[in-house]
Amino acid sequence: MTAADPVEAYLAALPADRREALSAVREVVLANLDSDYEEGIQYGMIAWFVPHRVFPPGYHCDPKQPLPFVQLASQKNHMALYLCGLYFGPPDGDSGESAETRWFREAWAASGKKLDMGKSCLRFKKLDDLALDVIAEAIRRVPARLHIERYQQGLAQPRANKGKSA
Repeated sequence: MTAADPVEAYLAALPADRREALSAVREVVLANLDSDYEEGIQYGMIAWFVPHRVFPPGYHCDPKQPLPFVQLASQKNHMALYLCGLYFGPPDGDSGESAETRWFREAWAASGKKLDMGKSCLRFKKLDDLALDVIAEAIRRVPARLHIERYQQGLAQPRANKGKSA
């Protein structure tokens, strides 16, 4: 490990059990990731993103940031895998979920593992909580060019709550 590698530094700072779990998830992501994505630290987490060399506009919320795809983090009470690729793109059907999110939920259910998924993250306490094969397929299913396309489609869609008062 060198101080020049922020991902390795992030992992080295974790307790052994979390370092082992996050390292295993990282290996799954890296083994299934399209070559147009890059790994680094984004928003204080291990991240894989579409770099500006591939998508110059960057992330609309902060154009200086590359377009997020997946993040992996050790949080206070759990570990989390943020699968932005499931959420980008237009909603499909009445559920408001993307077709990719629906596929993910169905594949996870078929794995027999309990899904602890929030609006933007998959929470887990130990590696055995995860269906790594489903995560691998979710990563493989979304090459960078498709992620960009879905992201742009999502931005073009009117927001469901736009104009409604709370």
